Amino acid sequence: MNPDKTGSPALPAPAERQALSAGGRFIFLGSLSACLAVALGAFGKHALMPYLSQAAMETWRTGAYYHLAHGAGLVLAGLVAERAPHPQRAVRAGWLLLAGSVLFSGSLYAIALTGMRILGVITPVGGACFMAGWLLLAWSVKPPRV
Repeated sequence: MNPDKTGSPALPAPAERQALSAGGRFIFLGSLSACLAVALGAFGKHALMPYLSQAAMETWRTGAYYHLAHGAGLVLAGLVAERAPHPQRAVRAGWLLLAGSVLFSGSLYAIALTGMRILGVITPVGGACFMAGWLLLAWSVKPPRV
């Protein structure tokens, strides 16, 4: 980066910009996911509550809760990927947590909005992704055998 006439560093040219690392990508995605979870939780509470049954609202809340928790998990996976002895495991864990959020929380949001209980067959697949992601994240920080 060359300074401009004022002595301030100029913005890097597009070729000089670095892409996000895998860890940085999950920190970014997790932060966006958590923000979306908060927004959807508030939307459910303030906009959908008059239109949904108590059971549908509880389903929506459960989706938002797991969405938020696993947004934080994505951030954690990103941080671990930056320092873990097995960073690729942390990256894979991040992808599993993201897939779990889409499948688990997404199916619950859809069930709450449509009442189509058949969508519940997707929910356990998302839950399995969550569990596999957390186990893989734990394995990513396991020190190598000596």
